[in-house]
Amino acid sequence: MLEATAATIWISAVAVAIGFALGVPIAVACSAGRVWANLYVSFFRGVPLLIQLLLAYYALPFLGVDLPAIVAAVGTLSLCCAAYMAEIIRGGFALVPKGGLEAARLLGLTPLQTLLRIRLPISAQAMRPALISEAILIVKASSLISVVGILELTRSAQALASSTFEPLPAYALCGAIYLVINLTLTFLAQGRGGAQRA
Repeated sequence: MLEATAATIWISAVAVAIGFALGVPIAVACSAGRVWANLYVSFFRGVPLLIQLLLAYYALPFLGVDLPAIVAAVGTLSLCCAAYMAEIIRGGFALVPKGGLEAARLLGLTPLQTLLRIRLPISAQAMRPALISEAILIVKASSLISVVGILELTRSAQALASSTFEPLPAYALCGAIYLVINLTLTFLAQGRGGAQRA
């Protein structure tokens, strides 16, 4: 269970990091009215994650793309996370004063410089609670990757329940570990926010 817990944390952290990195340009593209970005967000938010995982692992081989289970799992989680991150970031961008953007243009800042120096820093504090909530959702959603054979926390609990014929302790322990992970994320977010306010 400890090994599976470490795998769950690692997979979730990678998915959130990649999701945020992809979410920023997707949010910029959505704000600019790019059709492909809106279609991307609509697809990954509209199709259940379980179906996305099954498509990535079982359907892509028919197209000649045979992904290892861990790549399919992390990749799908990351792409799905990116769609939700993009919406969170786009909402944060809406809070940036137009005067700041106009000042950036007058100063001759490039779009990338404006993004890194104006839009993201100003909206970061407002986005933080939603970003932490998304990270918590990804930790919980990582339980679905057991369907492609990844030994994460839920699959480990299933194996333990099957071998001991005692499902209640196995699943109770599994739920308790998820709770500790997510409460830790919440605590760290609140602690960081309190340190910044101080």
